[in-house]
Amino acid sequence: MGAMRYAPLFAPILAFVMALPAQAEKLSLNAISNYLNGLQTAEAGFRQINADGSTSTGRVFIRRPGRMRFEYAAPDRTVVLASGGQVAVFDGKSNQPPEQYPLKKTPLNLILARKVDLSRAKMVVGHSEANGLTIVTAQDPQNPEYGQLQMAFSANPVALRQWVVTDETGGRTTVVLEPLKTGQSYASSLFSINAEADKRKRRRN
Repeated sequence: MGAMRYAPLFAPILAFVMALPAQAEKLSLNAISNYLNGLQTAEAGFRQINADGSTSTGRVFIRRPGRMRFEYAAPDRTVVLASGGQVAVFDGKSNQPPEQYPLKKTPLNLILARKVDLSRAKMVVGHSEANGLTIVTAQDPQNPEYGQLQMAFSANPVALRQWVVTDETGGRTTVVLEPLKTGQSYASSLFSINAEADKRKRRRN
C-alpha cells in the first residue's frame, strides 16, 4: 500500500450533509477563523474516502499549531503524523522508514497554522451554505498549486464536520469526522515523528 494514498489527508460532501437540517445560516469567515484559532486540541473517529474509491477508518488527534496524528484501524495500522513542519507516513505493513514531506506543501497546513485568517486575499475561493453546512474552500494564496482544502462546518455551536483535500494532482480525499472531543491534554510524544520511529524500531527488535 503506497504512502501517496495518505499524502492528501489533509467526492463531494454528500454522505454527512443529508442528516443535517437545511436552511442553516451561513457562518462568516471571521466566525470560522475564530473557531479554528480557538481549537487547541481535538480528537475524533473518522471515515476516509480515498481518491480511488476505497475507504478506511481510524482516529485523528489535533494539537494546534502544527500537529496532527491519524491512526488507521486494523488491518491497515498506518500512522500519519504532522509535526515539526513535516508530515511522516508510517506504513503499517512495512518496516521501512516513514516517507516524509513538508507540511506547508499540504492543504491541511491551512488549519494547523498558528493563526488562521480566512479573510486573507485569495485564500478563500469558495464560501457557501448547503444542507445545513457552511462550506469553505481555501488554498495557500502564495502557492495555489499545493491544492485546496474544502471544509464543512455546522453551526450552534460551530464545529468542523468534514474536509475534502484536493491535492496538486487533482486527487480528492474526503475525511468525515465524528463529533470532535475538545480540550484534552496530549503528551508531545503522541505527535513526535522520532518517537513513533523509535517505537516501531523497538517492536521489530
